[in-house]
Amino acid sequence: MQLKTRFIILIALIISCSYGVTFYRTSSFQEELVVEQATHQARMLFDQIRITRQWVADHDGLFLVKRPGMEVNPFLPVGQIQDEQGNWLVKRNPAMVTRELSIYAAREGMGQFNVTSLRPLNPDNIPDEFERISLQKFSEGLPDRVEIEKIAGKYRLRYMAPLKVDLQCLKCHIDAATKVGDIRGGMSVSIPIDWAYAEIKRNNRLLLNIALTTIAIVSLSIFLLFDNLVVKRLKILAGKMDQFPGRNEFGESKCVDPNDEIGTLSGHFRKLCERLEDSQQQLDASREQVFQSEKQAALGRLVAGVSHEINNPLGGMQNCIQTMKRSMDQPELIRRYLELLGQGVERIKGTVQQLLNIGRREPLILQHGDVDGMIRECLELTCIGRRNIEVDLQLGIGRPLWVGMEALRQVMINLTGNAVQALGENGGRLYVCSSLCEERLTISLADNGPGIAPEHLDKIFEPFFTTKEVGEGTGLGLSVSYALIKQMGGELKAENAAQAGAIFTLSIPLPADFSEGQA
Repeated sequence: MQLKTRFIILIALIISCSYGVTFYRTSSFQEELVVEQATHQARMLFDQIRITRQWVADHDGLFLVKRPGMEVNPFLPVGQIQDEQGNWLVKRNPAMVTRELSIYAAREGMGQFNVTSLRPLNPDNIPDEFERISLQKFSEGLPDRVEIEKIAGKYRLRYMAPLKVDLQCLKCHIDAATKVGDIRGGMSVSIPIDWAYAEIKRNNRLLLNIALTTIAIVSLSIFLLFDNLVVKRLKILAGKMDQFPGRNEFGESKCVDPNDEIGTLSGHFRKLCERLEDSQQQLDASREQVFQSEKQAALGRLVAGVSHEINNPLGGMQNCIQTMKRSMDQPELIRRYLELLGQGVERIKGTVQQLLNIGRREPLILQHGDVDGMIRECLELTCIGRRNIEVDLQLGIGRPLWVGMEALRQVMINLTGNAVQALGENGGRLYVCSSLCEERLTISLADNGPGIAPEHLDKIFEPFFTTKEVGEGTGLGLSVSYALIKQMGGELKAENAAQAGAIFTLSIPLPADFSEGQA
């Protein structure tokens, strides 16, 4: 995920959390405000009804002309009277006035109110659950109680406060246990507040839309600003970095302000590139010096090896010539010295030929032959007269192959000759393994001699590098072998065995243009 994407997501999450907290607190505040306003309205209505009840009680009730549908209150000692004109008047006490006013208020959608008690005289005034709990709380000293109810998907606020007994109440509530100041019951007021919750939902939807729009606008604005002020300039800086060490112009672009953080980064990187260029120049100079030193050292080894290999036979040849000059009258001696001169010339010729083989690029001559048989012949040739050498052959090719047979023969003679010399006079064991896998020839040759010193492992294929005594080798055999294997497209490796001795492994690909059927 790109840095700008993670940055925008993080900013969006932060804004979302901030708006979430604000949204939750605003919604809670609206509900608290609605409840507080509805509670205040319920208290006002409660007080109005209480004052109305007080007025009715102070006037010993209301007497209304009896009409059809007007029932007489059976719980009053005197429920109706007749006036002088003979009209029957029905008495209405505060409780009955309260009930009838509640019916009118409910009809107008203004709410409901009810007078109740834990010991009601009228069964219609039996308290519901909210009223019962409230009356119990009033006996414990609670001044009033408020609760939000949801019935059939509609919300209403329930408010209830206690009603205390006064002198006027004792006219109707004739009870020896009731006295002035006691809480005889309470009056509950119910106010519908569905409209308020609908308004809260509408405001919440509006706030949510504003929040989502704000988050989208802020995120898009930050994305564009970040892309223009940071990402675009970083891409320009990265492009200039990719051009290094070509054109070093990343500090001169108009899009990079040297006074801000990216400009400072560009300046530091420019200085770093300058230091890298200086270091590269110093490294090149040091590499050139090392190369010249190595070349001189290699030339010295080459000259020393060639001088030794040529001077030895030349010295012998010079002695032969001087002796021949002093013995011109001895044909047999001259003939013998002539043979020695020929041997010296052949030795010098062989040395020169090995020098030529190091860098020769003559095309290989592919021959169809028995590689396993060639390996046996090389071992017999190098191990002649060495009865103290045990040879273990694991030759698994089993069929003729098209390979550079003569080049491979020269390599095997060099490797087996080195192994026999490494075993020395005490002899030892040689292990040779050949295999063919996926049209690739692999030959391994191992001995249980002293092995190769670790510091010599990376030098043994260099020309004229040898650990043998003077006169015992030229140091060209492994170098020539390495060059021949490379010419065949293969590789030659040397390593020390885990127990003792050295292991040489060569691997060469077989030509795809020849098959066994073309033999």
